[in-house]
Amino acid sequence: MSRVAIVTGGTRGIGEAISLALKELGYTVAANYAGNEEKAKAFTDKTGIASFKWDVGDHQACLDGCAAVTEALGPIDVVVNNAGITRDGVLARMSFDDWNEVMRINLGGCFNMAKATFGGMRERGWGRIVNIGSINGQAGQYGQVNYAAAKSGIHGFTKALAQEGAKYGVTVNAIAPGYIDTDMVAAVPAPVLEKIVAKIPVGRLGQAHEIARGVAFLCCEEGGFVTGSTLSINGGQHMY
Repeated sequence: MSRVAIVTGGTRGIGEAISLALKELGYTVAANYAGNEEKAKAFTDKTGIASFKWDVGDHQACLDGCAAVTEALGPIDVVVNNAGITRDGVLARMSFDDWNEVMRINLGGCFNMAKATFGGMRERGWGRIVNIGSINGQAGQYGQVNYAAAKSGIHGFTKALAQEGAKYGVTVNAIAPGYIDTDMVAAVPAPVLEKIVAKIPVGRLGQAHEIARGVAFLCCEEGGFVTGSTLSINGGQHMY
C-alpha cells in the first residue's frame, strides 16, 4: 500500500504541481481545497487525484477533513501546507480582519494540519511535513505586514516542530518560493511585475513545477536526513 499525502490548496497553481509530483513519486494523494468546487472537480477528473473540501484555518474542519482522508485512503504520512491567501495593504489601511484572516489561514493552517496528523506519523515512526513559506517571509515586503509575518512564522514553526519530530522519523521542512508564474502573480500589474523580474538574477519568474520538485525531494525516503531546513527557490533574488 502506498503512503498517503495531503496537499492543502492542492488543486491549483503551485499546489496542483505539488500534488502531481507526489503522485509521480508513487504516493496516494489527497488534494485539499477551500472553495471552487468546479475547478476542484476538473482537477480530479483530469488527474485522478481525490479532492477534499475544508477550510485549513478552521481547527475542527482540519481534524474532520484528515479523518475523512484517512478513512478513504489510509493513514496520512505526508502533509504539504501550501494553502494561503493575501489581503495586501499598508498598515495604515489594513483592517484587523485583513490581518487576522491571513494569519488564521496561512500560519494557523500549518498548526491545524500538524495537530491532525503529527501524532499518527510519530506513532508509526515515519512522516514528512513540508510548509510553503515565502521569500517575503524572509525579506519582508512593502504592503504585506500580515502575509510577511505569517510566512515568517511558518519558518519558525518549521524549526521548532522539526526538533519534536526528529527522533520519531518525522521530518519537518519548509520551502520559500520566490515569484512564481501563477494566477496570483499574473494579477500583479505589468509595470510592477517588470520591476520584480528585473530584481531576479536569473531573469525570469519561477515555474510551479520547480517548487514541486523541491517538495518531492523533501518528501521522499532520500530526504530523511534533512529536517528543520528552509529551501529557498527564488532565482537568486534573496540570498542569506
